[in-house]
Amino acid sequence: MRALARAVLRLFGWRPLGEAPDETRAVLIAAPHTSNWDLALLLAFGLAYGVRVSWLGKHTLFSGVQGRVLRAVGGIPVDRSNPADVVETVAAEFAKRPRLVLAVAPEGTRGHREFWKSGFHRIARRAQVPIVPSFLDFATRTAGFGESFVPGESVREDMDRLRKVYDGKLGRYPDQTGPVRLREEGPSA
Repeated sequence: MRALARAVLRLFGWRPLGEAPDETRAVLIAAPHTSNWDLALLLAFGLAYGVRVSWLGKHTLFSGVQGRVLRAVGGIPVDRSNPADVVETVAAEFAKRPRLVLAVAPEGTRGHREFWKSGFHRIARRAQVPIVPSFLDFATRTAGFGESFVPGESVREDMDRLRKVYDGKLGRYPDQTGPVRLREEGPSA
């Protein structure tokens, strides 16, 4: 599957950069997120790197045959109506599973946003797992990973690390890419 995924990505002009992280349990940041193609490409690159990527989806999508298919490709249903419950639900998933690489798109939508959502950071801290930045750069048609890290006490320092990884990385629709910052960092981030 790994060779097939790499061949298909090459066929479409994409190439992986670097090596996959060694983490078997982590929150994987999926950014920038500006296109419906992002999830399919993320899953394809996961296969190409030998990383089984899981992802969160609205619980209403996971019924019947469609639900079985979504779970088979790594989907985890969550009720997003209460963000605090999502953090606890996902932390409980990490506690149950010896292997879980969970992709989270902190932009929360494909449209431009002034701030990322902080759920990825809160999940990683609550589950006591590292954060692994990953990117799809449509400008260079490359995908890869930044250095993994355990989130610390300083949200700003953690975000500074992420800003370095995502500097210059463009989504499919660059005008929809927002800044890499959290509201929790304060006004000067």
